[in-house]
Amino acid sequence: MDMTTGWLVVAFLAATAHALYSPSDDVIELTSSNFQQKVIQSGDVWLVEFYAPWCGHCKNLVPEWKKAATALKGVAKVGAVDMTAHQSVGGPYNVRGFPTIKVFGLNKDKPEDYNGARSAQALVDSALQQVQKVVKARLSGKGGKSGGSGGSGGQGSGGSKPGNKDDVIELTDSNFEDQVLNSDDLWLVEFFAPWCGHCKRLEPEWASAATELKGKVKLGALDATVHTVMASRYQIQGFPTIKVFAAGKKDGDATDYQGGRTASDIVAYALDAHAENIPPPEVVEVVGSEVMKACAEKQLCVVSFLPHILDTGASGRNQYLEQLRMMGEKYKKKVWGWVWAEAGAQSALEEALGIGGFGYPAMAAVNSRKMKYATLKGSFSETGINEFLRELSVGRGSTAPVKGAALPEAQTIEPWDGQDGQLPEEEEWDLSDVELDDLDEDSKDEL
Repeated sequence: MDMTTGWLVVAFLAATAHALYSPSDDVIELTSSNFQQKVIQSGDVWLVEFYAPWCGHCKNLVPEWKKAATALKGVAKVGAVDMTAHQSVGGPYNVRGFPTIKVFGLNKDKPEDYNGARSAQALVDSALQQVQKVVKARLSGKGGKSGGSGGSGGQGSGGSKPGNKDDVIELTDSNFEDQVLNSDDLWLVEFFAPWCGHCKRLEPEWASAATELKGKVKLGALDATVHTVMASRYQIQGFPTIKVFAAGKKDGDATDYQGGRTASDIVAYALDAHAENIPPPEVVEVVGSEVMKACAEKQLCVVSFLPHILDTGASGRNQYLEQLRMMGEKYKKKVWGWVWAEAGAQSALEEALGIGGFGYPAMAAVNSRKMKYATLKGSFSETGINEFLRELSVGRGSTAPVKGAALPEAQTIEPWDGQDGQLPEEEEWDLSDVELDDLDEDSKDEL
C-alpha cells in the first residue's frame, strides 16, 4: 500500500470513528467531560457500553443497544463511551475488551458487570432489576441520595486524595496576565466568591487536583468579588466558574470547563488537554546503549528494524521514518518511546525480540517492566501498524518473553548520515605484468 492510499484509509477510519451512535438515537454519548455529572452524580440507573468504533462485536451490538435505549426511555438511561477518544472514563472500571457493559445502579461507585445475552430484551430485563433494587432501597430509607456517594458533590465525593492548598496558585488582577496569559503552561482557573457554597465544596477537590497535577498543569483561583477586572473581562456570571487557558496562549482567550467537579474529573480532563499539547515523539536511531535505556523507561518502547540502506536508498528509508513519525503523532498521548535500527546493525536486539524470521521492515513493542514484547505480524504500513498499536493500547495482542529476560546492550555505531548507501569498493587487479601465454601453458598443464 502506498502512502496516499494509507492516508485515505486513515482518513476513512477517522471519518467513521464516531458512527456507531448519532445524536438522534436514544443512546446518550458519554465523554470524559460529562461522565461524572451524567452518570455518577445522577439518581438514574445507567447501562453503559464501553466500545471501540472498529470493534466488530460492538457494531453487532448497535441495533440491540438502540432498541434497549428506546424501550427504557424515562425508566433508565442507556449510554455509550468511545474508548478510543475517552480512555480515562473506562480506566477506573478496568475496561480491557470491547464491548464492556457496566450497570450503574444503587451504588454508583461499584458498578456491576453485565454478562447476560446481548439482546434488547435481556438488557432491558437487567436494567429493570436494578431499578427495582433502587426503589426498594429508597422505600427502606437507604437510598435517599439521588446521586449515590458521588451525588452530593461534597468533600470527598470523588474518592480523591487530600491535596495541598498551597498547590492552588492565588491569582489577582495584578498577577493574572503575567502568571496565566504570558505563560506557556496549560491553566485551569476557578473564579469564585467566598460566600458561595458550591465554591466551598469544590475547594478540597480543587486542591487535590492541583497537587496531583503539579508539574504538568497549573490550577489557580481568583476571588471574583475582589479582583473584578479579570472577572469582568471573562464575563463571570456565576460561581464557581472554571475557565481553561490553553498552553502557549497569547491572545487571552479561554474556554469554559464543563466537566465534573471532583478531583478525579478535573485531573482526567486536564491530563487529556495536556496530552493534546505534547509534541510528537522523536523516532531515534539506536546508535548505542543510552538510546535503548531511554526508550525502555517508557511504558512501551516501539522498536522498528528497517531494511539496509542499499535495499531502499535514502528516499525509501525516509518514507519508513515518516510512517513512524505519523504513528508517533497519533499515539503521542501514550508517551511511548520510538526507536529504529538498520537490519543487522543490532543483531542481539533482533534476536532478543524474535525478529529473525519476519524479514524487514519489522516492528516490536517492548514492555521493559514485564520484559515482554509483541511483534507486528501485519503489513508495515499506516494501517497495519495502527492496528497493531491499537490492540496493544487496549491491553490486547499476544506477547512473548524477551529472550534472556533482559534487553541486550546495544552496539555503538555511527548514525545514518541521511545519504544513499555506497557499495563497497571492489579490489582492482593490475594484469599488465601478467604473460597471457604463460597462463595458457599453465592451463594446458592442468588439463
